[in-house]
Amino acid sequence: MGITKNKEYIMSVLVYTESEQGHYKKAALEVASYAKAVADQLGTTVTAVSINVANTSTLGNYGVDKVLNISNTQLEKFSASTYANVIKQAAENESAKVIIVSSSADSKYLAPLLAVELNAGYASNVVAVPSNTSPFTVKRPAFTNKAFENIQINTEVKIIGVSNNAYGLVENSSSASAEDFAPTILESSINVESVDKATDKVTIADAEIVVSGGRGLKGPENWGMIEELAEVLGAATACSKPVSDLGWRPHAEHVGQTGKPVASNLYIAIGISGAIQHLAGINASKVKVVINTDPEAPFFKAADYGVVGDAFQVVPELIEKLKAFKSQQ
Repeated sequence: MGITKNKEYIMSVLVYTESEQGHYKKAALEVASYAKAVADQLGTTVTAVSINVANTSTLGNYGVDKVLNISNTQLEKFSASTYANVIKQAAENESAKVIIVSSSADSKYLAPLLAVELNAGYASNVVAVPSNTSPFTVKRPAFTNKAFENIQINTEVKIIGVSNNAYGLVENSSSASAEDFAPTILESSINVESVDKATDKVTIADAEIVVSGGRGLKGPENWGMIEELAEVLGAATACSKPVSDLGWRPHAEHVGQTGKPVASNLYIAIGISGAIQHLAGINASKVKVVINTDPEAPFFKAADYGVVGDAFQVVPELIEKLKAFKSQQ
């Protein structure tokens, strides 16, 4: 069945490209790639909203035709309400009817506020390009990622939040023109005093691979092998809720339904039994691997691959095998 195009969409698809310290996040390039696919369906172009990034040419490699370049020191610290209003002004400036954002914590915070500002319908965690554009129909997970639903967005303005790692990076070179854009900056009611960020580490939000540990590791002193495995794989480190509650690892690494959601290409659970809240929060990961001594652990029912064994024996051997494999590349 082919895509039915809706001729009302003649203006650009607008995409908000997140950045950090003057550089685009991986999620920004993924949503740009997705926006290009949607724009092709609608027979239009892609315009990106870029905040405090000096070199915007990278976006052209992923299908962006025009960049609204915003440079303003008042936007150096993220405020959901302020950013939502800025994107609203950009959307109105471009008469955009379709707006694409990521599924990062920041975008999930600002997207509902933006939807209210524009009286728009908002679909979060979308995993594929629209199956139809008239009516506008998108696919998203349901029942804590156990099923999918196809939903219609019937408002004039539509906001799509793309699930992390769902679409991937698709290079589609174009010559992106840059245009300075100076929106009115509203004063935020929230004052951000400081932001502490981990350095020299892959973040859970951007990671394609996540290595996660649970209480089966017996204590924080044994986390070295988790970090070493993550380093070999170029992965982010994470943990289960009991681990962060015990103070073994920072709460920023807690993943699951009550922590950070994970939608990585590969999720490795070590010493995690698989409580329902944990499984619900990581179920969007494409491939799940569990290492546990208990063959009856619930995680084995959800995993694609399982190793019944002692993590203190399995993980060091896995690290050595991976190092040997990489040395041959």
